[in-house]
Amino acid sequence: MAERRFDIRSQPGFGLIALFTFFALYLPIATLVAYSFNASDSLSAWGGFSLRWFASALENNAVQAAAMRSIIIALWAAGLATIAATMAALATTRTEPYRGLTAKYAVINQPLMIPEIVTAVALLIVFSRIKVWTGYSGLGYLILAHTAFCIPFAYLPIRARLESMDLTLERAAADLYATPWQAFRFVTLPLLRPAIIAGFMLAFVISLDDVVITEFVKSGGQDTLPTYMLGQIRRETTPEINAIATIFLGASTVLIVIFFFINRRKPQA
Repeated sequence: MAERRFDIRSQPGFGLIALFTFFALYLPIATLVAYSFNASDSLSAWGGFSLRWFASALENNAVQAAAMRSIIIALWAAGLATIAATMAALATTRTEPYRGLTAKYAVINQPLMIPEIVTAVALLIVFSRIKVWTGYSGLGYLILAHTAFCIPFAYLPIRARLESMDLTLERAAADLYATPWQAFRFVTLPLLRPAIIAGFMLAFVISLDDVVITEFVKSGGQDTLPTYMLGQIRRETTPEINAIATIFLGASTVLIVIFFFINRRKPQA
C-alpha cells in the first residue's frame, strides 16, 4: 500500500484559516483603495465616487518633489546594491568551500537578521560624524544607507541563480582559451541576467518603500514619498493620503509582478 504524502491543504480548517488570513491582510488595503476615490473630505464618511484626490496629489508640488527624490534614491541604491550583490554572489559561489564562508553569508545578510531600527540608529551615528567632518549633507547619505540595506535583497536571487547554474558552459569557455572576463561577459552574465534584473527590482521596491532608515538618516528638506506621507498623517489627514498610497501600491505591485515573472523563468542552463 502506497504511503500517503502529507498535504497541508487537506487538514481540517485549512481553508477557513486561509480565508481569514487573506481577509485580515487585504481588507485594510481594499478599504484604503476604496476611500481614495471618496469625494468627501472625510476619511470615514463616504461622499460619492471622485478622482479629485488623485488630481490633488498629482498637482501637489511637495508630492512631486518627494516622489522624484524617492525614485532617484531608489534607482541609485538599487543599482549600487545590485553591483555589490553580484560581485559578492560570484565571490561566495564560484569558489571551493573554506572556513569562514558561512560567516561571510551572515555578514552579507546581516540587514535581514537585525531589527531595521538598529541599522537606522547605527547609520545615523556614523553619518552624523561624517557630516560634521565634511560639511556635506546631500542625498549621498540616503543613497549609501539604502544601498547597504538593499544588498542582501539583491544578493539572494543572484546567489540562488548562480548555485543552480551548470558550470559546463563556463568550463567549455575556459577550455576554448577564453579569459575569466570573457567567460563572465559572454557566458555567465547572459545566464545571470534574469536574476540580476530580479535583484535590482526587488532592491528598488525595498528602497522605495523604506521609512525607518530614511527617517533617521535624511536631512531637512529631503523627504521621500513614504516619509512625506508619514509627516502628513501626523499633521493633517485627508483622502489625498489614500490616493498617494494607492498610486504607491499600484507601482509597487507592478514591479513585484514583473519580478515574479522574471524569477519564474526556467533556467536555460
